[in-house]
Amino acid sequence: MNQPVPPIATLPVSVNHEMTMGRMLVDRGKITPTDAERVLRLQREQGMRFGEAARSLGLITEADIQQVLANQFGFSYLQPGQGDFPKELVAAYEPHGEATEILRMVRSQLLQRWFAGTRNELVVASIGAEDGASMFVANLGIMFAQLGQPTLIIDANMRQPRQQDIFGIKSRMGLSEILAGRCGLQAICRSDYFENLSVLPSGTIPPNPQELLYRPIFQVLREHLCRHFSIILIDVPPLSGSGDALAVASGIGGVMLVARQDATYLSDLKTVQDKMKRCGVELVGSVMIK
Repeated sequence: MNQPVPPIATLPVSVNHEMTMGRMLVDRGKITPTDAERVLRLQREQGMRFGEAARSLGLITEADIQQVLANQFGFSYLQPGQGDFPKELVAAYEPHGEATEILRMVRSQLLQRWFAGTRNELVVASIGAEDGASMFVANLGIMFAQLGQPTLIIDANMRQPRQQDIFGIKSRMGLSEILAGRCGLQAICRSDYFENLSVLPSGTIPPNPQELLYRPIFQVLREHLCRHFSIILIDVPPLSGSGDALAVASGIGGVMLVARQDATYLSDLKTVQDKMKRCGVELVGSVMIK
């Protein structure tokens, strides 16, 4: 507490003049270079911020300002209709909504309780197929990527995969091909819309998903990916339908459980918790979705 504060001049500061609001609005086609000159004149005359001046002239909206600010501060989100993702992807479309704030709280808890040490993998599972675990994984993945953390979502649900549909991935290659030795890491898809987010889709639905997950190559793959990504979220089939989820979780040690309000039975929850305990898998936390 007695150490002097370092001079501000010694702090690392990177100023990118190409990322000014005016430049970004022109590049996005929101205003023209002539408009920018009008805005600059008003900004100088009234002592306003550029965005405020442009909005007062009726050239842009508040949503335009927030979008530019988000990019300036490395916080990626989308305008309604942009990207053609499901509207349930609230982390993308509603960055300041109530549901997104709940996701932020979950993210904060995970960073403190699970990802605080050397761990960077987590299985996210539900009890039933309609409990919404896959969409929760997608939203949580975006939330971690918005922190600037290199984040990977692995769709290990090789029975009824969802991530490729959620993120509009066209590639047919994925986890099943890697585990079968038919392709390599080129199956990982980098998001065009969310910086720091990548997705490894499930690939072709195989006849032997659980056997593939028990192959040694899955462990080798995970170890390699852990050296390249800070956060790895693994989407798995429902715990009530197969042993795939526990096959993955037993190698990682922890599961975030997703349940749906008025749909998940307490008796099923107790059964799943008993199974996890027998397999030495920790219940990291649980989330109830409406």
